[in-house]
Amino acid sequence: MCHQAGQTRPTPILLRYRENDWNALHRDLYGDLVFPLQVVIGLDRPGEDYTGGEFLLVEQRPRAQSRGTVTLLPQGHGLIFTTRDRPVRSSRGWSASPVRHGVSTVRSGLRHTLGLVFHDAK
Repeated sequence: MCHQAGQTRPTPILLRYRENDWNALHRDLYGDLVFPLQVVIGLDRPGEDYTGGEFLLVEQRPRAQSRGTVTLLPQGHGLIFTTRDRPVRSSRGWSASPVRHGVSTVRSGLRHTLGLVFHDAK
C-alpha cells in the first residue's frame, strides 16, 4: 500500500549522536500516506553512556502556545509517538494537533537509538 503510493525509503533508522549533536524538530513524512504511529528505542544508558540528548515532542495547539515534552529513554525502552498529528478534544469536537519530534543537544558521550517508521517500503 505505502510502496504503491511512492514511499520507497527503508523504515528502520539507527541514529548516533556524539557530543554537541542534536536533531531539529521534524516529522518523518515520506509521502501522502502515513502510518499514524512510530517508535524510538533507547540503546544506551542515559547518565552513564551519555548526558543530554533528551527526546523532544512539541505539540502545536490550536489557538494556544506550543507545548513541549522531554523524555529520557532508558536502555532497551521504547516510546510510541505520533508521526504527524494527535487528536485533541475541543469545545467544537475533535481536531488534529500537529506534533514534531527531535533530540536535545548531547552534552557528553554517545547516544544511539533505533527509530521505526511504519510502512511497507521495500
